[in-house]
Amino acid sequence: MSISSPDTCISHNNNNLPNLSNKSNGMRGNKYNCNNSGTPRTRLERLLRERELRKFNKSLNDGETELSNNDSFSPDSFEAFSWFNDEESLETISANGCSTDGCERQDSRTSRERLLVVANRLPVSAVRRGVDSWHLEISVGGLVSALLGVKEFETRWIGWAGVNVPDEIGQRALIKALAEKRCIPVFLDEEIVHQYYNGYCNNILWPLFHYLGLPQEDRLATTRSFQSQFDAYKKANQMFAEVVKEHYVEGDVVWCHDYHLMFLPKCLKERNRKMKVGWFLHTPFPSSEIHRTLPSRSELLRSVLAADLVGFHTYDYARHFVSACTRILGLEGTPEGVEDQGRLTRVAAFPIGIDSDRFIRALELPQVQDHMKELKERFAGRKVMLGVDRLDMIKGIPQKILAFEKFLEENPNWRDKVVLLQIAVPTRTDVPEYQKLTSQVHEIVGRINGRFGTLTAVPIHHLDRSLDFHALCALYAVTDVALVTSLRDGMNLVSYEFVACQASKKGVLILSEFAGAAQSLGAGAILVNPWNVTEVASSIGYALNMPADEREKRHHHNFVHVTTHTSQEWAATFVSELNDTIVEAQLRTRQIPPPLPIEVAVDRYAKSNNRLLILGFNATLTEPVDTLGRKGSQIKEMEPKLRPDLQEPLRKLCDDPKTTIVVLSGSDRSVLDDNFGDYSMWLAAENGMFLRATKGDWMTTMPENLNMEWVDSVKHVFEYFTERTPRSHFELRETSLIWNYKYADVEFGRLQARDLLQHLWTGPISNASLDVVQGSRSIEVRSVGVTKGAAIDRILGEIVHNKGMKEPIDYVLCIGHFLAKDEDIYTFFEPELPSEVPAPVRSHVTPPVRTSVSKLSTSRSLSREDRLKKHRPMPTIERSKSYHVNTDVFQSRVVDRMSLQEGSSVLDLQGDNYFSCSVARKRSNARYLLRSSDDVVKLLTELTNSWIDSMNTDGSTMEGN
Repeated sequence: MSISSPDTCISHNNNNLPNLSNKSNGMRGNKYNCNNSGTPRTRLERLLRERELRKFNKSLNDGETELSNNDSFSPDSFEAFSWFNDEESLETISANGCSTDGCERQDSRTSRERLLVVANRLPVSAVRRGVDSWHLEISVGGLVSALLGVKEFETRWIGWAGVNVPDEIGQRALIKALAEKRCIPVFLDEEIVHQYYNGYCNNILWPLFHYLGLPQEDRLATTRSFQSQFDAYKKANQMFAEVVKEHYVEGDVVWCHDYHLMFLPKCLKERNRKMKVGWFLHTPFPSSEIHRTLPSRSELLRSVLAADLVGFHTYDYARHFVSACTRILGLEGTPEGVEDQGRLTRVAAFPIGIDSDRFIRALELPQVQDHMKELKERFAGRKVMLGVDRLDMIKGIPQKILAFEKFLEENPNWRDKVVLLQIAVPTRTDVPEYQKLTSQVHEIVGRINGRFGTLTAVPIHHLDRSLDFHALCALYAVTDVALVTSLRDGMNLVSYEFVACQASKKGVLILSEFAGAAQSLGAGAILVNPWNVTEVASSIGYALNMPADEREKRHHHNFVHVTTHTSQEWAATFVSELNDTIVEAQLRTRQIPPPLPIEVAVDRYAKSNNRLLILGFNATLTEPVDTLGRKGSQIKEMEPKLRPDLQEPLRKLCDDPKTTIVVLSGSDRSVLDDNFGDYSMWLAAENGMFLRATKGDWMTTMPENLNMEWVDSVKHVFEYFTERTPRSHFELRETSLIWNYKYADVEFGRLQARDLLQHLWTGPISNASLDVVQGSRSIEVRSVGVTKGAAIDRILGEIVHNKGMKEPIDYVLCIGHFLAKDEDIYTFFEPELPSEVPAPVRSHVTPPVRTSVSKLSTSRSLSREDRLKKHRPMPTIERSKSYHVNTDVFQSRVVDRMSLQEGSSVLDLQGDNYFSCSVARKRSNARYLLRSSDDVVKLLTELTNSWIDSMNTDGSTMEGN
């Protein structure tokens, strides 16, 4: 990459990387964008371009910063460069956008898109000085410095200020003071804070996410307190959502942070579906086996899934989240994230970093140099080992100290040559468990110092307090070995800070494999299991004796990572991916059928004269089931029943002489007989291969040459895998076989399905003319050409003949939860397209277009006997119920659409009188979408009411005459 001038395009020799051009993902470009290259089309191309733009802008900024500083660094220049430091307020930064001229020129537009950062705490500490006066202290580092990288946005912070402000005067004064820092407070009362923050967040979610488990419920009162804490948690999240809504402007990006606000994405989307929402977790996310113990597991997962982008520190955490969604919610996990009825929530790993420049430049400050000199003199002749942790159960401080004790025990020659400096920052000092931990650590330290110490020196220096930034940098710089032994840690940025300060010393990092940083710094660090004290002690010896060249290689690898994967890069990457996710979602949304306009469908129904209703059965007319089968759903699905609230509407619609109803299902005949035997309608079983009016006998529409010899061999394969896959089952039908693993373990079921397909293709169906239809969690084997769309031709022919239709069908409503293979039924009725051309997904009502070619007609030149052939006996297949098939009815009628123009037309559809609706399948060829069978109930009830109203109107008219 070369930069010849500020207006030069950046290009690459690698053809896989796109040239930089104007952004197409909704984020505005800047004056350095080049307009002569093509617009990136794929998500990867857009993200690569964003990455190169950030590199380009950074190179400009770094170069101009270097010139402006005259190759020197001073405290003043450092303070001007950082955000949210002690000496500088947010107001100055917000007004200037960036301290360097390069930043100002990079973003010369007058207004920028806004980024609303929502976190539990604001990056300020507020201290009340009077009735209407507040003193604010700005926080340093963390998210504050991270958002340096998101220069294309104007950042606003929303969160709790950490103080209780019950009076309106104080609240107004605090709002005014925080507004100058571009911060917006959320006011929480003491009870909410106690139940929400101290209770649910710190007492339930935090321990669970760090694999410490839930508190033991030994009293009923404890159980009640759990529920009250969760209620407070939801209420607090709703209060955050209200503040966001109050300050939200269309186009803003909302970035929610951490486990305190897992309920917030759902609250925001309920208030505004178009809001751009991202959510990031700064702790580990536990495996699904741990998360499933949480009573509110499902509600929290679904709330997080309302976000457009969900981010984690590591791939492991992201994988655990996706696994929890599939195993607990029964949703589909994909390489991109989690899919729920066509809506994709993108899930990805975004390892956070630090503001490495801040640490590197701090080492040149005089006060840091003085600290370093003092430490070197104090510990001259001894190797320095360092631990910096919060005094917390997850940090593994006792394990670290015990491992050091074992090292001293096994290596007497090192006892007066090494010292361990342990900084343990107190936290939650009022909690008994933490008080016990503090006592335990003090006891171990005292024992070791008494055992191995002397009058002039002790092996462990333990401090129960924090250090200021300059002292900490000096301590990092003089350390020979850093020891991080977290038992479970989201990331642990102490390891990053140590590496950033080791340009001169090139010390060794011993890092717990249970810290998120292990996935990023594992190549240069010595990874250990902190529970294995012997292993940690051995690693300490290896680190102290490591050759200089190996130390340098290890340090170089980690230093490059720390200085390139900064917190600013992390924030910029997340926001860039969030914007791109919105673009991808918009593209997917265009492919999703719109909701059915029920009022329009009912109005067209009322105005038509000959109506045809084609209804699927499973997941359309049946009750919703729990996809995980916890409430007997598997038994219900194996024995599907018509919803009770559909019985009356269906019965009334069947009584309408202008309406013909066909239930078209993949189920066998016995299932349809049991559910619809008392209704006056048509039943089409096994994808239309069997047909009967409920007042008549079953007939078959199968072609005469349909070969069913493959059934027994496929049945044996299905039986084999059913026996070896718990909670799977298979259905043996007369024209197909289905193996269903919907309720089996997700991963195991997927593996078994793959093996089953391999067995089928290499064995029973290798040379057979069969279709293998894969559902979301099922495999069906059927003869080639057996689909609902192919059968509807023959079904309509018999219905028209049986009813002796004289008036053409002018209204068709087709509803079903059909497999993609069977969705040809939707395109069959499209009036403006030739039958051979599949209809695209409709996003609007097609304008009225009358077809000029009859799609189905009865032939008057043929007698009934000529048209209906003698029934061929069914192949020998095991059946739970036998049927008598009328030999006088037709066996097969294969209709040539183009040859039927000689007959009278039975389809006379206008485009706006055809309604095809997919039920709960957003990826569909149907024109419209119904979210669930509940919507089907609403629609059929409305149709029933419309017919009853028309009957009443006709009756009143006749009485008047």
